[in-house]
Amino acid sequence: MAYIITEPCIGTKDTACVDVCPVDCIHPRKDEPAFESANQLFIHPDECIDCGACVPACPVEAIFALDETPEKWKSFIEINAQHFGK
Repeated sequence: MAYIITEPCIGTKDTACVDVCPVDCIHPRKDEPAFESANQLFIHPDECIDCGACVPACPVEAIFALDETPEKWKSFIEINAQHFGK
């Protein structure tokens, strides 16, 4: 898992990160049924190519490289993995 999305995304779900992702690994997208019910976006750990394009695109600074995740949001590593059944 190269990047994860953390707490600042909750309730925001700004899709600027989705727009810049070259491999379409951030879900749910606005055109996916789960978008309305999801409280945040998630990065698919197997699809992410570790390019980092999503990091500067996030207006709420919610995306971090796995090894740079702030201690207060480390629980989101597991939350992201669980979302994709990993």
